[in-house]
Amino acid sequence: MSKKKGDKKDKAGKKKDPVSLSELSPVLTQAARSLRTTLSRNLAEAGLYAGQDGVILQLDTEPGLTPGQLAQRLGVKAPTMTRTIGRMEAQGFLERRSDGADARLTKIYLSETGRQSVERIHQAITDCSAQAIQGFSDKELRNLVKLLKTLDRNLHGIEADDEDDD
Repeated sequence: MSKKKGDKKDKAGKKKDPVSLSELSPVLTQAARSLRTTLSRNLAEAGLYAGQDGVILQLDTEPGLTPGQLAQRLGVKAPTMTRTIGRMEAQGFLERRSDGADARLTKIYLSETGRQSVERIHQAITDCSAQAIQGFSDKELRNLVKLLKTLDRNLHGIEADDEDDD
């Protein structure tokens, strides 16, 4: 039996089944859920709930954001962010302060506890990522990151930058 042009075979010489586009979304969604679940489990050890890590990391980078700015940067609705801020303030991770220039504005800052949690969050992310990529070569990992960035840009309708093609 001759090999037809375009037929792919795996290492054992068996013909590979073509990938169906209908497989992409469920597989990617499940992988993202599994990654988030593992990360949430790691973050729970630091007393954080799912999504709170993003708030802390954003405020570590940009202190003094308003709740609306935080919601926009993290891609959530304002009421969700307001509830999250309230919960995190009660846990001692955040502080609300009036803006010096405009007293009508409330800005959010990390408390000392919040600042101390940044390193634990980075460690939880590192541990989760290491678990997720077990068995991947450096080349496979670089390709995966590149492909996921391209997928994300495509979904946002953003053209690729030349520098992203490294």
